[in-house]
Amino acid sequence: MTDTADVGALPARGMPAADVLGEIRALRAADRPTHGGRLFAYVYDPGVAGLDELAQAAYAESAHVNGLDPTAFPSLLAMENALVGAAARLLGGGPGTGAPDVVGSVTSGGTESLLLAVKAARDARPDLTEPRIVAPASAHAAFAKAAHYLRVTLDTVPVDPVTLRPDPAAVAAAIRPETVLVVASAPSYAHGVVDPVTEIAAVAQAADVRCHVDACFGGWALPWLRRLGAPVPPFDFAVPGVTSISVDLHKYAYAPKGVSVLLHRDPALRAPQFFAYADWPGYTMVNPVIASTRSGGPIAAAYATLRHLGEDGYLRLAAATRDAVTGLADAVRATGGLRLMAEPETTVVCFTSDDPGLDLFVLVDELTARGWHTQPQLTYADLPASVHLTVTAAVAPRVAEFGPALAEAVAAARAAGPVVLPPELLALAGSLAPEALTPDLVAGLAGGLGLAGGAGVPDRMAVVNTLLDAAPARLRERLLAEFVGLLQRPAW
Repeated sequence: MTDTADVGALPARGMPAADVLGEIRALRAADRPTHGGRLFAYVYDPGVAGLDELAQAAYAESAHVNGLDPTAFPSLLAMENALVGAAARLLGGGPGTGAPDVVGSVTSGGTESLLLAVKAARDARPDLTEPRIVAPASAHAAFAKAAHYLRVTLDTVPVDPVTLRPDPAAVAAAIRPETVLVVASAPSYAHGVVDPVTEIAAVAQAADVRCHVDACFGGWALPWLRRLGAPVPPFDFAVPGVTSISVDLHKYAYAPKGVSVLLHRDPALRAPQFFAYADWPGYTMVNPVIASTRSGGPIAAAYATLRHLGEDGYLRLAAATRDAVTGLADAVRATGGLRLMAEPETTVVCFTSDDPGLDLFVLVDELTARGWHTQPQLTYADLPASVHLTVTAAVAPRVAEFGPALAEAVAAARAAGPVVLPPELLALAGSLAPEALTPDLVAGLAGGLGLAGGAGVPDRMAVVNTLLDAAPARLRERLLAEFVGLLQRPAW
């Protein structure tokens, strides 16, 4: 056999396991830190010793189990039912409640849960040729993705620039005869505020429309915070009119990715979620979720995590998270030029600035340079650009370090000054139609911003974020899609 070049994932000759793991560890060195309490997005770290090892071992036990056929692998069915039952009890359902018949499914993540909630609502109304859903502008972008994939029209309701919540009367006014689903968030991801679920569910129920509460982000945190005395407003199945809820276990249940649960108030509401097909010569396909083949690894890892932590563990983690939120918010209040977008009521600290000499995108870069990885959020309608912090229990031991780092970063951002884009580039961003973008134009722009030529993502993103902030939403979408396309190229 003739040797060929050793490129990509498939070498001419197999490699020793230790060498392969060494390569992966070397690649991981460029990633953001997933542990240690300095990354405020994307990952959820409880800081519990031994939990990673337990979850990994449980994952390995069931990695090759296939969720396609629960009758062949009853272990997976038992663990799925246990996860659904735990989520239902935590969110106001189950025996002895006003929603005793709650059922659910385990999905790969929040986006799949939301897609299925929209699908179930759409398919329950086969009489409608042009179904619609109503959601606050602050609802997760996965609803727009669901509407796009499922050919459902999305009607958005603006949020108040002060309260960051939708007006229930505006939600009611947006409901049409073709509306199949009304959405509320508990909380909204961007700002961490809980929508007025009771009022929104009431207007949906009055119109005989399903109401989905997207609690992917906060569904496993809010109940524990409530038990600790936090004034958490009603948002779960205890609220009349709430017909489905989604909650991600890979967020504040601290399970490895990706595990989410989609709950329905009763089996009849869930029924349209299923897909079954028998009109072919193979096995009859029956899928409760989007995927057919599913590894049992994530489900087993989530099951092990919940069993290990227990209610007492989650209460302790929620208390640590609450204290961390308080400390981070205090640090923001103590830093001149910054203000909170909302008083924290969940697990989010979100802040902005009214100081024209303080560029938030430069501030994000300065925080990154100091080892603090935050999430910039761009201007939207009447809402200013902001900085989002998703707070987990692992942040608590680092809170005392954050205040001085934030003050230093603010001083450095002021010294650097705001990003100033060339006038012609600003004019282009404000006037260029998305369909006018050509691959050459995007490649040239990406090269000028340091996003092309195999260089990967630049260390400082303020210029990129400033350009995106200046672009209308449709152009921003196209630019980002093209930029990511430039980054995702095969290793030949």
